[in-house]
Amino acid sequence: MKHLSLIAAAAALAASVAFAEAPDLGGREVTVVTENAYPPLQFLDASGAAIGWEYDGMAEIAKRLNINVTYQNTSWDAMIPAVSEGQYDIGMTGITIKEERKEKVDFSDPYMRSEMLMVVRGDEERFTDAASFGANPDLLISAQPGTSPFYAAIYEILDGNEDNPRVVKFETFGAGLEALKAGDVDLTLSDSTAANGIVAASNGGLKIIGTPLASEDFGFIFPKGSDLVGPVNAAIADMKADGTIEALNKKWFLDYKMGE
Repeated sequence: MKHLSLIAAAAALAASVAFAEAPDLGGREVTVVTENAYPPLQFLDASGAAIGWEYDGMAEIAKRLNINVTYQNTSWDAMIPAVSEGQYDIGMTGITIKEERKEKVDFSDPYMRSEMLMVVRGDEERFTDAASFGANPDLLISAQPGTSPFYAAIYEILDGNEDNPRVVKFETFGAGLEALKAGDVDLTLSDSTAANGIVAASNGGLKIIGTPLASEDFGFIFPKGSDLVGPVNAAIADMKADGTIEALNKKWFLDYKMGE
């Protein structure tokens, strides 16, 4: 199963990190902003409770650093600017570590490595990989502007034109996924953190095709110069060294069943 590659990558990442002792921040109040729209990293369950890998991970970080976390919500397109402006202390929503983003915010060390996968309807037979999708001008792909799936669609599947009309833009990942299910688009991209859980919960309605388009590292974001980066990195290193990261991967990518 493809999501096992995520766990293997995380284990390899952990092996390269030296054990570090997380400092005690004395009950400091920290505001974390998220989107609650990216399962299984962070989302609302059937009862409306906010859950996911990142919530569990942040709870562990809070415990190790002795901080009190308050959560706020915002949209993806507002998140990086809001954190950059200091409205929030930390941002989390499966944010890919990119050099251009580092001009606006600081990143933690990676806490997860994932792969970009192609998700289609379960009965899709018109194309089987990126090349055959790209070759058919009638086919459409959904994406959130400014995200890694958007840029992968433009530069790894299509022609490099960011205004290509074959990319149908949506404000949330979930809206694009619903468009795929409804037949309004023919493909959506997701990293393996979300793709495998979504496909497993679809009862055959969705499937993954082709090979991974790229791998990416996820990190938490902070206002530039934040004094929280070092402590959070120390907590992440501790969690990698003592097996907590591996346990979270198992819980959310192997054991948890979306929709149950």
